[in-house]
Amino acid sequence: MIRAALIFCTLIGIWQGVIWLTALPPFLLPAPRAVAGALWSHRAELGAASLRTGAETILGFALGAVIGIGLALLMAASAFVARWIRPVVVISQTIPIFALAPILTLWLGYGMAPKLAVVALISFFPIAGALYDGLQRVPAARLDLAQVMGAGGGVTLFRIRLPSALPDLASGLRLAAVLAPVGAVIGEWVGGSQGLGAVMLHANGRMRIDLVFASLALVVALSLAFQALVSRGLAARLERFAG
Repeated sequence: MIRAALIFCTLIGIWQGVIWLTALPPFLLPAPRAVAGALWSHRAELGAASLRTGAETILGFALGAVIGIGLALLMAASAFVARWIRPVVVISQTIPIFALAPILTLWLGYGMAPKLAVVALISFFPIAGALYDGLQRVPAARLDLAQVMGAGGGVTLFRIRLPSALPDLASGLRLAAVLAPVGAVIGEWVGGSQGLGAVMLHANGRMRIDLVFASLALVVALSLAFQALVSRGLAARLERFAG
């Protein structure tokens, strides 16, 4: 906690020092005090937007986790399925999310659905990739023992391979948790009237750069909080269960 506070104060000091040294106008780089003022004066609007973005992040992450875990298990269970699905999964990640977001908005409308889809798309690949790799790295001795004991493919997958791959799944969840809020904000930028991304977009159009920075600060805080929640909660429990 002390180290985090020192880092925060150092960054604020550097920020203010850059303004003093370069004399940048506020519409290019607002001072920390102006951003703090925007946070306070727009606290109701920013609070509601943070709740919206947080809800999109959590729900989209959960959807992406379900899809990612399901795909990883499906590919691990069948080499034939893996040969067909894995290239599609990889190709899906080569398409820029900014290119997909407008299409998803066109298909799903301007509500929460396209934002959840964007978050799920940006989250599922790290989870699926990490879990699938973990399922493939199970020690051969364990698999041989399961075969000798007469365990079938399903029993081996869920009783031997999956527990061994839980630390890899935890790593995938941690990475996806960092990306999930980014997906929510991108979805709000492309088509949305609610959330921190929408507030940033509208404030930028009005040249309220202090409000843009205030929204950005809340996005960073939301990302750090969500990553800590997943890392120290869900991912840590998975690792303890595997151990």
